[in-house]
Amino acid sequence: MTQTAIQYLMSYWKPASEIVIFWFGYYVLLVYIKDSGMAQALKGLVVLVALFFISEWLELQTIAWVLSHLFQISIIGFLIIFHPELRRGLTRIGQSPLFKMFLKEEKLIDEITKAVVTLAKHNTGALIAIEREVGLKPYIESGMALDAVLTSELLMTVFMPNTPFHDGGAIIQGGRVVAVGCLFPLSQSQKLSKTLGTRHRAGLGLSEETDALVMVVSEETGVITLMDKGKMTRDVDEARLKECLVELYQPHKGNVKGKKTSQEKGAA
Repeated sequence: MTQTAIQYLMSYWKPASEIVIFWFGYYVLLVYIKDSGMAQALKGLVVLVALFFISEWLELQTIAWVLSHLFQISIIGFLIIFHPELRRGLTRIGQSPLFKMFLKEEKLIDEITKAVVTLAKHNTGALIAIEREVGLKPYIESGMALDAVLTSELLMTVFMPNTPFHDGGAIIQGGRVVAVGCLFPLSQSQKLSKTLGTRHRAGLGLSEETDALVMVVSEETGVITLMDKGKMTRDVDEARLKECLVELYQPHKGNVKGKKTSQEKGAA
């Protein structure tokens, strides 16, 4: 009996899922166009569909045939007559918080990538840490509170030579630069190349003590280095940097994995 009931339910899960999806889509569309005449037209289409299924169930073939053709004509007329309202409704859906969330993450990745790559091209030293699960409050308090919207221009300005915050670190929390000129703990690793400077040692030290993703740009060579969980990836290009940032903002895809993890490669 139980097996029969399970098979019965399994045979109906697909139709049930399709009905739920269609009704959800109808509801969302109705919410975004409720102030236009298009909403009433949609209700009329739903009534036609309901009558069609009722006629099919009662085996009223002639009525079902008429309704099926009428429904097809109504769909075409609906798209032509309400084209402006439909476009506005789809635009409002695209501007919903759900889509904005993904666009925001993409914008953050682009802004960080643009800043780091530009700094590297100009051999401008930089030390940037992105907070993950472990809070960076002690290090935030060691610098100057900023709490500004993250933009590539802001990051590049912070690390301009001869500015007060050039030698410190910048901390990113969410989509904001929360502090600049921060002091990070220096790594005491004996495996670390002695040719690397204080900026690299500070970045590696922070990655050893927290789960932050740290990016360092060498002032001498312009080489981009990533530090993650005490491991260092040298000579990172733009594509690899962007890939790591995507993994950071979408943690289910896994941790950062460098294609080169040598701590001994080259001087800073």
